[in-house]
Amino acid sequence: MKLSDFDFELPKDRIAQHPSEKRDHSRLMILDRKDQSITHEHFYNIIDHLDSNDVLVINDTKVIPARLMGIKEDTDALIEVLLLKETAPNIWDAMTKPAKRVKIGTKIHFGKLLVAECIGIKEEGIRTFQMKYEGIFIEILEALGTMPLPPYITEKLIEKDRYQTVYAKDLGSAAAPTAGLHFTKELLAKVREKGVIIVPITLHVGLGTFKPVSVENILEHHMHEETYTMTKESADLLNDALAKKKNIICVGTTSIRTIESNFDSKFIPGTFDTSIFIYPGYQFKAVNKLITNFHLPKSTLIMLVSALAGTEFIKKAYLEAVEKHYRFFSFGDAMFIK
Repeated sequence: MKLSDFDFELPKDRIAQHPSEKRDHSRLMILDRKDQSITHEHFYNIIDHLDSNDVLVINDTKVIPARLMGIKEDTDALIEVLLLKETAPNIWDAMTKPAKRVKIGTKIHFGKLLVAECIGIKEEGIRTFQMKYEGIFIEILEALGTMPLPPYITEKLIEKDRYQTVYAKDLGSAAAPTAGLHFTKELLAKVREKGVIIVPITLHVGLGTFKPVSVENILEHHMHEETYTMTKESADLLNDALAKKKNIICVGTTSIRTIESNFDSKFIPGTFDTSIFIYPGYQFKAVNKLITNFHLPKSTLIMLVSALAGTEFIKKAYLEAVEKHYRFFSFGDAMFIK
């Protein structure tokens, strides 16, 4: 299976640089796998495609203001630090820019509130830092940090909460689960009124989400690892849904990776790591449908949606999305594969 099979031409003006004025007013492309039809609506119409036989899985992770600008202690050089994951209390893996200036023992000062000392260097230029501060770490991040927007978004985000879902709860992500950005609290209330069961899971999104696939044979790609949590309540709801033959609809690729990673013969509560790589040929074990955004060319995410909807159907849909000026990527429009 070739990387070039998942490439497409995308004009730069199709990349959304800011959120839509209202969350649920984004456009919505409906892909019906039964008759291979494509229709065009708005996201608030998603309610018309859900019913009481559906279970909606959402990722309630919350993005931390993980992008920090600091000063190197010995040279006063400006260093950018992007926090990725807390691996132990006050120990963080992070990307740095410029990375070559950060060696073991390097101390970076962020005003008077925080000092990060490099204590390790990992693959792909990742540095490990010991964080030294007084007080509550997340409050320090709120004071010092900014939202870690993807590299293809170059405009400044005015409202920080627009890069959070309305149900974001558990801090830990370096990027938002963007398919969920389209939901409002009012729309979720309507979903519940229809009898749809909403099941939260938590997968902390890492920047590996944006890592491009660099090998032509995609089977040689090394998938990034992320941590997810399945609560007992969520596992019980999902097991009950399967027993009653309900549809499991995932909001976003992070939710689908969690569900497919966790399920064997049943769903199991706990916290686990996953590096699942879903590409065409994968046999889905539990998921029936997917709400997702439009993804980057040659990305593992477009491979995942191609596995669910079929490569040719996705190619047709993406071509139509480009022609009809859909907005792509994190702040872009949505697709419902049913």
